[in-house]
Amino acid sequence: MGNNVREAAVEVLVQVEKQGAYSNLLINSTIEKNRFSSLDASLLTELCYGTMQRRMTLDFFLKPFIKKQKRIDPWVQQLLRISVYQFVFLDKIPDHAIIHQAVNIAKRRGNKGISGFINGVLRSIQREGVPSFDTIQDPIERLSIETSHPIWLVKRWVDQYGFDITRQMCEENLNPSKQTARVNTLHTTVDCVLKELEREGFHVEKSRAIPEAIKSVRGNLVKSKAFQKGSITIQDESSMIVAYCVAPKENEKILDTCAAPGGKTTHMAEKMNNQGEIFALDIHKHKIKLIQENAKRLHITNIHTRQMDAREVGQQFEKESFDRILVDAPCSGLGVLKGKPEIKYSKTEEDIKRLAKIQINILQSAAQLVKPGGILVYSTCTVDKEENEGVAKKFLQLNPDFIGDTEIVDRVPEKIKPFVREYDIELLPQNLHSDGFYIACFRKKR
Repeated sequence: MGNNVREAAVEVLVQVEKQGAYSNLLINSTIEKNRFSSLDASLLTELCYGTMQRRMTLDFFLKPFIKKQKRIDPWVQQLLRISVYQFVFLDKIPDHAIIHQAVNIAKRRGNKGISGFINGVLRSIQREGVPSFDTIQDPIERLSIETSHPIWLVKRWVDQYGFDITRQMCEENLNPSKQTARVNTLHTTVDCVLKELEREGFHVEKSRAIPEAIKSVRGNLVKSKAFQKGSITIQDESSMIVAYCVAPKENEKILDTCAAPGGKTTHMAEKMNNQGEIFALDIHKHKIKLIQENAKRLHITNIHTRQMDAREVGQQFEKESFDRILVDAPCSGLGVLKGKPEIKYSKTEEDIKRLAKIQINILQSAAQLVKPGGILVYSTCTVDKEENEGVAKKFLQLNPDFIGDTEIVDRVPEKIKPFVREYDIELLPQNLHSDGFYIACFRKKR
């Protein structure tokens, strides 16, 4: 586990922060490109996600030691963050090794002055220790720095959920994301897949919440034969609840308005036993290809894909022609911060307001296509009341021909029932130790 892993981590973090690269995709491609061993791949993943998750905390720790420095190159800043992350949050790497490796990277990438600066900063931290959070008097600011969530977001959540729930949410977001997969029940069973994966050397267990879900304790399930032959697909447990709420039946006509990459689409197809029709839409051509590839790998044939802006579906399909419609709307993504920590630093309150308008527009367009007595499901992977309950309530106000569907509670798995309210479900990250998610269900009057 040498310098090349740490240097690769520096490069990943620079690209994520400065170029807006997706952390999960970049980490995977870096592992493939460098052909890292499983041990090195684990270290790279830990350094990248850990440093991103705790970026504001690490900068708080570094601030007293670099305050005289007017300008720091992005790669130098990331190298310092990675080093302090190892000092404070990892206990298997000796301090002298962390400093030695950081200085060597600095010599290769920079010059004697930069390596001397990094050596001085890290040795000072080793000698003096990092500053205490006790110096932060305001409880919201302290929570923001302690858990590395922007203060505007912490304030917003405290207003919406209260301080204690916000603290739980922020602390849960610092935990590493667990990989979960959905078993393709069209072709196999959970027990068969578990045995198959164990034979391959994976350590997996059944989900406690979703009957067809499994969790990886050790090993990347994308690398398994079970994944390659279509026995499983990667999907978060919270996301799997959506197909239960839609509850599609054989030979029905279903619309999935914002479908890529196809996790919920293929789940609905499995629940329909590959019978009937699902029209899966996305605004981006390359994302349509992802849906098609997923359907092909899972041996699903009842999905028709179209490249389309979901706000225009009312002009593209016949009115009242679908039995059930899913609007898994574009959102701020504040429920998936465990797996995509960079989101919390890039989103703003203006983004939330803009997205809420898009969400209601898509719902309004889709509503025209629901048959009398049909179901319309709205879902997001965010935890924000303006995008969630706010949009759902506004939709019902604008559409008196729809009612909140209180039968939703009868359709979801037993472990999810406690989170069902009247016609919607709010899952915070700490509830199932999964993604934060929101689902609202509406029924069109006959």
